[in-house]
Amino acid sequence: MTLNSLSEALWHERRLLELLLFKLEEEQLVLTSGRSRWLAQATREVESVLDEIRSAEIARAVEVEDVAAGLGLTGNASLAQLAAVAPAPWDELLRSHRDAFASITAEIGHMAEDNRELLAMSHRATQETLASLEDSVRTYDETGQQRAEVPGAQLIDRSI
Repeated sequence: MTLNSLSEALWHERRLLELLLFKLEEEQLVLTSGRSRWLAQATREVESVLDEIRSAEIARAVEVEDVAAGLGLTGNASLAQLAAVAPAPWDELLRSHRDAFASITAEIGHMAEDNRELLAMSHRATQETLASLEDSVRTYDETGQQRAEVPGAQLIDRSI
């Protein structure tokens, strides 16, 4: 394996991380729009990209191990360690990849946290709405008089 192969693996992983950020933003847009119809699809797409990232991480680890051995480092060397001993221009390229990973990972972390908060708020609002419905549902009897609904079985979609 060569530094060129490692760089290709790093570029692939960066593109996947950017795609994950995009999918998280899509999920956030669905959450903030109040249209929960597409939430499950958005979540599946995020999970799909996460699966691809896991595979890419394994491929990158293999590349790093081979390149590290060629540069006289241990197999679990970091990008910073590889950059410190790699010849030019690879040293700068590896530093650039490391910086980009740190930046996009931070963005992903913030976006994921925002989405978790939005989901929690949506869940609380749904619970409060359902709780308020229990006491306020009124119907009419056969004479047209208003009467309180006798609580019975209710179907609740907890996936929201």
